[in-house]
Amino acid sequence: MQDRLKIQGFTPERLMEPLAALDATLPECRRIVAHVVQRGNDDLTAITQVRARVRDRAQEFVGIGRLEVIERRASAVDPFVKYLLKCPDGSEIETVRIPLEKPGRFSVCVSSQVGCAMGCTFCATGRMGFVRNLETWEIVEQLRIVSRELRASGEGRVHGVVFQGMGEPLHNLDNVLEALDIISNPCGLAVDGRNVTVCTVGIGPGIERLASMKTRVRLGISVTSARAAVRRSLVPMEGRYPIREVIKAAKLFYERSGHLVMLAYALMGGVNTGADEAEAIAELLREMPARLSLIEWNPVEGMPYRPPTEEERSAFHDALARLGVPVVRRYSGGKDIGAACGQLATESQRQPRGTRATD
Repeated sequence: MQDRLKIQGFTPERLMEPLAALDATLPECRRIVAHVVQRGNDDLTAITQVRARVRDRAQEFVGIGRLEVIERRASAVDPFVKYLLKCPDGSEIETVRIPLEKPGRFSVCVSSQVGCAMGCTFCATGRMGFVRNLETWEIVEQLRIVSRELRASGEGRVHGVVFQGMGEPLHNLDNVLEALDIISNPCGLAVDGRNVTVCTVGIGPGIERLASMKTRVRLGISVTSARAAVRRSLVPMEGRYPIREVIKAAKLFYERSGHLVMLAYALMGGVNTGADEAEAIAELLREMPARLSLIEWNPVEGMPYRPPTEEERSAFHDALARLGVPVVRRYSGGKDIGAACGQLATESQRQPRGTRATD
């Protein structure tokens, strides 16, 4: 089955193409996608209101892709849940279920790649290096797994999606855009695009492409530092896409979408919490309506950073406020299970390349 096209990678409109030999109609394709993606069913023969010829022969052309749940870890500190998933080729990825303020609603932090090529020095995924892009269906399947579990347990439903798991979404933009179509489709996950955030370290052309589409999704950018030299030492892509150019692209996105851009800022004690950094941020955002989201750096074994002290965090927050920078402190949960921002990396890949233990 693994060499067949996967239903989770199609909107109803696109599914008509591989099922053209069966003369499948759009209503039939809508029922097939809803049966598999929205309701989480794996038995195509159980689909109703679809002609028997289409229902019984569809599996000759398309299959249902599956990611194996290797491990499910629930935090003992907060209601976060992390899933370790195995892809058909043996690659492993992580996905996080995040509780929202309103009971019964959850957001899902999905991965878009196996590993990551961005090499951010404070991120566990960045140490893995890049393995491959996830296929569209592999992105959607992460959500189907969580959605099906929530439905079975009666805990609630998937209300939002954040592309902030393993990988750089704009480095796999074609597949991410296809996944977004399925996530928001009424026959797919039916998640409002305004509840979906695509996060990036700052791939300028990708941001511009999103802006040109006038999409309903929201954009998040990892700033980390407004000082070029400091940012380059933390986010190597600064050398290719300087943060000032990235902010220009983000401003274009804001102007065309009407959505404030979320600027994520990982606070690292003694690195990017000084008064000079606050002034640089204020200058950077002088003509860019945005909200700075402060996240304390989450410890990753073997990395030469530390979270800020309460004094550092408070002083930085106050300095930004005095300079007129809108700022919010964001909670990053699941630290005890390695599910917080910057901590995602499968256990087999958690050590930097060249230093992993061998059998």
